[in-house]
Amino acid sequence: MRPDGLHHVTCITGDAPRNVDFYTRVLGLRLVKKTVNQDDPTVYHLFYADDLGSAGSDITFFEYPRARRGRAGDGMIHTIAWRVGSDDALDFWEKRLASETEVVERDNAGLAFEDPEGLRHELAAVETSDAPLVAEHPEIPAELALQGFDGVRAYAGEPDASRETIEGVLGFESRGERAWEARGPSRGGSYAYDQPPPERGIPGAGTVHHVAWASTMEDHASWHERVVEAGLHPSPIIDRFWFRSIYFREPSGVLFELATLGPGFTVDEDQEHLGESLVLPPAFEHLRAQIEPVLTPLPDPRPALRR
Repeated sequence: MRPDGLHHVTCITGDAPRNVDFYTRVLGLRLVKKTVNQDDPTVYHLFYADDLGSAGSDITFFEYPRARRGRAGDGMIHTIAWRVGSDDALDFWEKRLASETEVVERDNAGLAFEDPEGLRHELAAVETSDAPLVAEHPEIPAELALQGFDGVRAYAGEPDASRETIEGVLGFESRGERAWEARGPSRGGSYAYDQPPPERGIPGAGTVHHVAWASTMEDHASWHERVVEAGLHPSPIIDRFWFRSIYFREPSGVLFELATLGPGFTVDEDQEHLGESLVLPPAFEHLRAQIEPVLTPLPDPRPALRR
């Protein structure tokens, strides 16, 4: 068994309206599920992805209103890497982002930028057989759009402590001294370590909460057994309604999730209308009257597409 690349990356925001604007209007992703954090249903869980809500393109955010900005440190993911199709796409994004964020950096490897709360992203022109995962946007031609995740980078002071977990337990393939690829039947995604800064990490707005790797439904129970046998103390298998989840910390401290490739976001919404309404899993529907009044009002994420 090997994970089928990245499933999703979950982050923290202190300002959901600004978050929706940046990830839909600026980056061109689609808000595919507007729901709540199932471990704290008083706050949003927002999912952005391609038009279909595909695993491998899905960046998600918990909103803790007015949360202070955090800082990535040892045992935390510090960068999310995305694929684009060409150097022309990098040129396009360099121009587009220049007026939208204070940090935009171009070098031979690609383009780096930060979202309004300091979450770092990288874009790279990647040659791959993996299907591009693209969202329709009136200002972004499909051939220049984001094509899904390429990987994540984390800080680790002692990366060798995680090698057996990453290679032996999870089956990632080595791509260098501190880099690996999780490649399954349909997709691949990278995981790499960098030396941490001297300052300790501070969870908060603009930081990554966890990274999820994709599993088939058929393999999920076996994954749980394997992680238990490795002594990694995983959570039980948790039914998140749109997918099932197993959580554990790898030895360097990064919170991993193994998430299933189904049932998917269209199990309770028509594909044409994903993300338009607040959707609660059945186990939370009876709380709607208490939940809705405390959530932050959000802008329409796709006004240009409705004209």
